[in-house]
Amino acid sequence: MGWNGWISLMTVAGVLITLMTTRLGTDLVMLTALIFLTISGILTHQEALAGFSNSGLITVAFMYVIAAGIHNTGGLDWIIKHLLGHPQTVRYAQARVIAPVAGLSGFLNNTPVVATFIPAIARWARHHGIPVAPLLMTLSYAAILGGTLTLIGTSTNLIVNGLYMDLADTEGFHLFDITRISVPVVLVGLAFIVLWLPFVLRGRRNNGRQMFGDFREYTVEMAVANDGPLVGQTVEEAGLRHLQGLYLVEIEREGGVVTAVPSEERLRSGDRLVFAGDVQSIIELRQIRGLVPSTEEQPLLAKEAPERRIVEAVVSPECLAVGSTIRESRFREKYGAVVLAIARNGQRIEGNLGNIRLESADTLLLEARPVFVTRQRYSRDFLLVNDTEEESPDHRKSWRAWTILLAVVLLAATNTLSMLHAAMVGALAMMATKCLNLNLARRSLDGHVLLTIACSFALGNAMDKTGAAAWLAHGVLSLTAGDYLLMLVATYALVNVMTEMITNNAAALLTLPIVLAITQSTGMPAEPFVLTLMMAASASFTTPLGYQTNLMVFGPGGFRFIDFMRAGLPLNILCGIMTVLTVSTVYPGGAG
Repeated sequence: MGWNGWISLMTVAGVLITLMTTRLGTDLVMLTALIFLTISGILTHQEALAGFSNSGLITVAFMYVIAAGIHNTGGLDWIIKHLLGHPQTVRYAQARVIAPVAGLSGFLNNTPVVATFIPAIARWARHHGIPVAPLLMTLSYAAILGGTLTLIGTSTNLIVNGLYMDLADTEGFHLFDITRISVPVVLVGLAFIVLWLPFVLRGRRNNGRQMFGDFREYTVEMAVANDGPLVGQTVEEAGLRHLQGLYLVEIEREGGVVTAVPSEERLRSGDRLVFAGDVQSIIELRQIRGLVPSTEEQPLLAKEAPERRIVEAVVSPECLAVGSTIRESRFREKYGAVVLAIARNGQRIEGNLGNIRLESADTLLLEARPVFVTRQRYSRDFLLVNDTEEESPDHRKSWRAWTILLAVVLLAATNTLSMLHAAMVGALAMMATKCLNLNLARRSLDGHVLLTIACSFALGNAMDKTGAAAWLAHGVLSLTAGDYLLMLVATYALVNVMTEMITNNAAALLTLPIVLAITQSTGMPAEPFVLTLMMAASASFTTPLGYQTNLMVFGPGGFRFIDFMRAGLPLNILCGIMTVLTVSTVYPGGAG
């Protein structure tokens, strides 16, 4: 291996260390590595940018549009309404959840599936008096396992197949080629979930209680005195912008509501003001001349208003506000929303909200303008888990969306069209039948994920071109002594550990060249190792940050990090054992 191979290895090592130790976005880190590999001359411009035209990446993009069409038409609502039923026990409730979720995740992006089910399951659990924590963790795990059932079940499968086609110069896998490996793993994994989660989470019996209670617990209402000294002053001039323990959320005025109140807003006689934060600081408000206690009994936030939405959102690791206080991040100006309360590890944080530093997986109760919900539904800053006033979709079009998805599956399964062409036709049909418009289709494209995937291809190409992958492969072979079973175990373990530390897409694309180099050195077929890699990259159960759906249920379920370790680590190991056993049975001794 020459100098360029060592540079490639150091670049990959630098990427891994940066992703594990900093808050920098994965897409930014990967793009920086791509630029470095191009400038250093290790990759040509064509090789560095090849990922942007890879069929796997383009297929992922069109599948995002198809999933958005199902979600936009309320295609999941019928399933939630008719399949959840009336359970009597936790395990029976879990069994009602796993079948539709795992089945849907085999063909749809997991995120909209889980996002739609979270509020429905929370309400369902409260109605039947069932602990919500095991149901929400079951929801996430079932979605992850279901994503392994087909080639389109997760973006990881598609992009691994795309790079595999490029590096090995092969036609790749078909829609259901992974199914014969994944079905035994999924069945055993789902059975383990039903048996294990109620036991390991038995201390989390919150019976689906609301994360945030009565608005009176964390809001204070005052009114502007008639003809008082504050009338005509701006919020800034009145001294209401930089209070120590509270901050102004909204103003009710003449039947309307001013949300995310700007500093230059002028106060009027009779304005009703809502403050959020440390309610113990109410004495500070009463010392302001011109403010009097509100005489209204019903909390203003409990009243419906078209100008506002009350939203629960989970902070994503890629949110720009992570690590900053709410005041430092200028949350109100940046997002057009106001934080009413924050929950962390299942408990609402008391005290001065403005001085709390946001962390990944925090659950926020927000008052926001309606446009916030539309904007953030396709953003990476927040994962919306409950929009209390979400507009009803046009269910009359849901049958169109399901028909289009079924047609895509049939076209790909029968090899009438390639997976890429079937996805293209499906995405175009979603817009042609008005299941979603062009703007929603654009917003459904997750630019962060797509950029990360495209740049990850460049790192994989560098590892393969410079011989770095072959050098690492010889190291793995020396440890496994060329034993087929041990090489499968090593492949699964390597990918799975990396998946828990960085994104599953990046972990899969960085390790695929090494896996292919191993098969080339031993003369074994690549298929069993690539399928093992796909399964390992999806098996992310041990940490809430390892996979997006885990993060989405983390706050609403009132979980702690240790809960995922206790529940997910045994499941990771079990899925690894089942994957290796199934692959070695389907491909005995590495036979193709």
